[in-house]
Amino acid sequence: MLIIDCHCHAGEGDGFTGPWDTRAPLKKFMQWSQEAGIRKTVIFPAFHTDYARANALVAGITHRYPDRFFGFAFLHAERDKGKIGAMVKTAVEQYGFKGLKVHRHDARISREICEAARQYRIPILYDPTGEVSTVELIAGEYPDVNFIIPHLSSFADDWRAQIAFVDVLARHSNVYTDTSGVRRFDVLETAYKRAGAAKILFGTDGPWLHPAVELAKIDALNLPLRERAMVLGGNILKLLRLEHVRK
Repeated sequence: MLIIDCHCHAGEGDGFTGPWDTRAPLKKFMQWSQEAGIRKTVIFPAFHTDYARANALVAGITHRYPDRFFGFAFLHAERDKGKIGAMVKTAVEQYGFKGLKVHRHDARISREICEAARQYRIPILYDPTGEVSTVELIAGEYPDVNFIIPHLSSFADDWRAQIAFVDVLARHSNVYTDTSGVRRFDVLETAYKRAGAAKILFGTDGPWLHPAVELAKIDALNLPLRERAMVLGGNILKLLRLEHVRK
């Protein structure tokens, strides 16, 4: 069964407030992933003050390991305003990236970003840091853009936000979630029961979280074989329009 990690940071940051904006080293993480049976990984930069530069560094990694990584471009909705189209064009046409990453910690997602994703028919992995109302709005405004909302919407373990998000996940056909960093297993189980396996993607939020630990949550869901294959790899391949990939 092909296992794909849809959520991993890579490269250097320049903020020095924590690991998330200092360095995301892949060497040990790649070993952990291989041992866990993960064959491919979606990577995007650590937090950075210059995402054009950070995306270029990640492109160097994906080009060095083309059979191992898919790249997503990280964008800052405010700081990169007016440059989003050009940055996405470079990311998709030059780097071969397959999606976009946006984080509310930087700025709330913008129409400029959603329009670029629509143009190139690529998904957006958007962390709203618990602002579920924004997900409701973008899902309705851009029904032809697929949004992957990680951590059931809150890495901070905001139970209220996660419960509210499950409803959005179940109602909108273009909203998906990933399992990375989700600690409340009962909410993850509820998301599966209400929205179905087709809306859930396996992710780790590497390189800081261990992939074997994150995989254990999928095991604990006791999914039928077909649904397990969807969560572990099939769903992300469909979103990236790479259903032909088999290894």
